[in-house]
Amino acid sequence: MARLRKATLSDVANQAGVSLTTASYILNDRSAEMRIAPETEARVRRAMSRLGYRPNRSARSLRTSTTMTFGLVSDRVAGGNHASRMLVGASAAARDLDHLLVIGETDGDSGAATMLVEEMLDRGVDGVVYATLAHSLVSIPPNLGHHKVVLLNCFDPDRDLPAVLPDEYGGGRAAAEVLLQAGMRNDIAIVGERPEQPVRAGDLRVAGITAGLAEASAAPASVIGCTWGVRPAYDAVRRSLATGASWAGLICLNDRIAMGACQALTAAGLRVPDDVSVVSFDGSELAQWLRPAVTSVALPFVELGDRAVRLLADPHAGDRGRVEVAMPLVVGESVRRPAREAAV
Repeated sequence: MARLRKATLSDVANQAGVSLTTASYILNDRSAEMRIAPETEARVRRAMSRLGYRPNRSARSLRTSTTMTFGLVSDRVAGGNHASRMLVGASAAARDLDHLLVIGETDGDSGAATMLVEEMLDRGVDGVVYATLAHSLVSIPPNLGHHKVVLLNCFDPDRDLPAVLPDEYGGGRAAAEVLLQAGMRNDIAIVGERPEQPVRAGDLRVAGITAGLAEASAAPASVIGCTWGVRPAYDAVRRSLATGASWAGLICLNDRIAMGACQALTAAGLRVPDDVSVVSFDGSELAQWLRPAVTSVALPFVELGDRAVRLLADPHAGDRGRVEVAMPLVVGESVRRPAREAAV
């Protein structure tokens, strides 16, 4: 069977009724610079679509000194059920920018990270996104230090590198505000330990919660320490209840903690939100599956990945510093309404 001939740029130019030079300018996004009419550009792009024209990337790389490829190196992001959405956002942004995104996982091995970076640089990627599963302090591989890099969900305290981060502190303030608006003040407890460095999420969330309460002349009633899992949270809240502790609201440092806390409250005969309101962090599907659905301050993983890749493509990325992305509130049914609203 004869092989179908691949459409060329000359075919596109002939079908659109323009010169090969004009078609080339449009292909290389120089329409405005060369003052090409919008209707002419639209006609050429329609011809590209009809003919299924695809540019020769090898030739384009030689001409532009780019490979139209980005690398993304992460520790365990691909294996995170929720955090893997950073890769969704990053991949979509790369496609939108006409780039291929090459992804490598290190499983937290610094040697593997160095090797992956070396492999990507050897293949001439136009830049590298360095990402972590949890919001963390990092020390980037030495061989990445002199190349274009954007940090995603992490930052290197020893290097002034552009980084895209969730606004954990602002998220903490938002969590506190939810309970303050429900009429609570000094009867709010925080559930969860602040993990030691390099993880930063817990410290920043607690700092934001504390600051938000302080603005209302309030403070956390207590901090119920536990690791960030369902069973540890269940056990910790049960122990606190057994000592006679009571609260109007709980702010859990992630959704898994919220699940354990809600189970402990139910086991003690307490109802959410009638007896105790619950607010959480992450905005994962878990929070919405719980009954009642838990109000949670969401990690905007898709937007984080998108912003990191677009920042990598920005020629002025080095001037941007740390970019903090707001954490939106996903409203559930786990916070009681103030008495005046409930009566309406």
